[in-house]
Amino acid sequence: MRWQTAVKGKMVMNENSKVITTLCSYIGAEKGKIDPLEPKEWGILAENLRNQGMQPVDLPGLSDADMKSKLQLTDQKIHQIHRLFDRAPSLTFEIDKLAGRGIQIITRADKEYPRILKSKLGSKCPPLFYTAGDLSLCNHKGIGFSGSRKVTGEDLEFTKKMVAKVQNAGYGVVTGGAKGIDQISMQEALTTGGFVICYVADSMLKKIKDQLILKEIMNGRIVLLSASKPDAGFNVGMAMMRNKYIYAQSDATIVIRSDEGKGGTWAGATENLKADPIWSVPLCWDQQYDGNQALIRMGCIAIDENWDVDLKTANMKFRAGYCAEEMSEKVVPLMSADHQFKSVMDQKDYTGEQLSIVGIL
Repeated sequence: MRWQTAVKGKMVMNENSKVITTLCSYIGAEKGKIDPLEPKEWGILAENLRNQGMQPVDLPGLSDADMKSKLQLTDQKIHQIHRLFDRAPSLTFEIDKLAGRGIQIITRADKEYPRILKSKLGSKCPPLFYTAGDLSLCNHKGIGFSGSRKVTGEDLEFTKKMVAKVQNAGYGVVTGGAKGIDQISMQEALTTGGFVICYVADSMLKKIKDQLILKEIMNGRIVLLSASKPDAGFNVGMAMMRNKYIYAQSDATIVIRSDEGKGGTWAGATENLKADPIWSVPLCWDQQYDGNQALIRMGCIAIDENWDVDLKTANMKFRAGYCAEEMSEKVVPLMSADHQFKSVMDQKDYTGEQLSIVGIL
């Protein structure tokens, strides 16, 4: 594990990661004084660096004239970057404080960054994640669980049955850690010997104080990742973005319960259906909830307690428009032929060691 190289509460970073963190992290940023680069802004800058055969570490040595001519930066943006670099010493202090509390940072310049996200999301990946736990878990296959915060006894029992099936088939549980189905699937996996990849949208500092999570971090059976700074509270926008990471990390995602036309579960499921190619095989419990039935009509594959964890067949059914009379290619693009099942199912596609310049940005 890379972060085992951290000593006495200090975080060890490569030079590219230092630059990305300095420009993009909200740690220690004083509101109204200087704003870090947003993910989209970093994506544009990273693309311009790539086009010039440069890496992030080259940025501090560039003159203002080079930033303008080679990277197409405005005077305002150049000033912002200089201000962000000026905060590097104080940022290092804040980052080391986080390291002392068990939270590390990985950036797109690190080989530990989840490669399956890069494979599926490309430039839509966040420039950095705050993490706690064994990042190598992200290299294992997983199935996502998504659902309402409102849970019935029947929802609870079905979720537990699906977690058992997933674990018996060798998959980990991918979740967001929110109340309801997220927490149920996470706790069931951890208490029955499985492992969990958890993309949290807020309150990471609070979550790692949970006794079960803390214990299983130490046991190497859960990793938490968040694109939000660790002390950030709930934000709807960040929660919606987090859904994207859950679907992209997962080989398939099971919707246990959804409202129709509203809520994070519905938003995540429909965003996956609209992606071209889809990020993960879309599965939905064939229960008489309005949202569930609407998702099945849109293209999600209906499953029940007899589901046999056959993702290849489920993917083929989705691509053929199985149980999807109301689905149109305009609404739900099918997985393109060159992606078919390879990028979703072949673990070797995202666990190789070689990194290109595209990969580090």
